[in-house]
Amino acid sequence: MHATEGMLRGLRLHTVCHQARCPNMSECFARGTATFLILGDVCTRSCRFCGVSSGKPITEDPGEPARVAEAIRRMGIRHAVITSVTRDDLGDGGAGSFAAVVRAIRKEDPAITIEVLVPDFRGDESSVSTVIDSGPDIFGHNIETVPGLYDSVNRREYARSLGVLLCARKISSQVRTKSAIMLGLGETGDQVIGALRDLREAGCDYLSIGQYMQPGRSCTPVKEYISPDRFDEYGNLAREMGFHHVESGVYVRSSYMADKYNEQ
Repeated sequence: MHATEGMLRGLRLHTVCHQARCPNMSECFARGTATFLILGDVCTRSCRFCGVSSGKPITEDPGEPARVAEAIRRMGIRHAVITSVTRDDLGDGGAGSFAAVVRAIRKEDPAITIEVLVPDFRGDESSVSTVIDSGPDIFGHNIETVPGLYDSVNRREYARSLGVLLCARKISSQVRTKSAIMLGLGETGDQVIGALRDLREAGCDYLSIGQYMQPGRSCTPVKEYISPDRFDEYGNLAREMGFHHVESGVYVRSSYMADKYNEQ
C-alpha cells in the first residue's frame, strides 16, 4: 500500500480511494480496481455531504491523462474508474479532460474496461457527448440523495442530475449508465423508493446504495444508521425494478465492486 501511495505521489495523481479514506481500498486494489480523481482535489462547489475542499481549483494539466494511464499500467489495473471534482470554472466542466484520460488508457491497453463518474456539467449536453464519444464502458453520475434533501445537503439540481443520465442514454444505447445514492441523511423509505424509480425511468442500468458517513465536522451529520436488513430490502427492490446490477450495503461506495458491474 505504501509503495502505491509513493508511486501516485511521484506521478502527481490523486485517487478517491485515498482522499476519502475508503474502507474498501485494500480490497479494491487487490481486485485490480481503483478510482482516479482528475482535475485536482479542489471543488468549485461545497456540498454539505462531501469532505473535498472547495475554492479556486488548479488549471487543467495536459500531462495528466498520460500519467493516469501509466499509473494504471504499473498497478496492473483491469477496471479503471475515473472521476473528478466539480469544475464549474471550466467551459466544458472538465469533459475534455475525461475524454483525454479515456483515450490515453485505451492507447496504453485497449483491454482495460473504463468507468467514468462525472459531475453534472451544469446540464450541458455537449459535455456529456464529449465524454460518451471517447468510448467509456460505463457512464456514471451520482444523484447522491433523494430530491427532498437537495436544498439542504447538495449544491446542484435533482432534475439536472437525472437529465445527465437521460442524455447519456439518448446519445448512446451501448454505454451502460450508473448512479449511486447515500442513505442516513434523513430520507424516508418512500423517498428512497421514489428516487430508485426515477433512476430506472431515466434508463439507469447500475446502482450503488450505501451508508452516508460524515467526512468532517463541517459536513451535515448522520441522521440515521441504516440496518443491513434494510439495505438488503432496498437492493432486492432495485433488482425487481430492473436494475442490471445492484450493490447495497453499509460500506458500499459508488465504485465498490466496480468491475463486477461490467460483467453484466
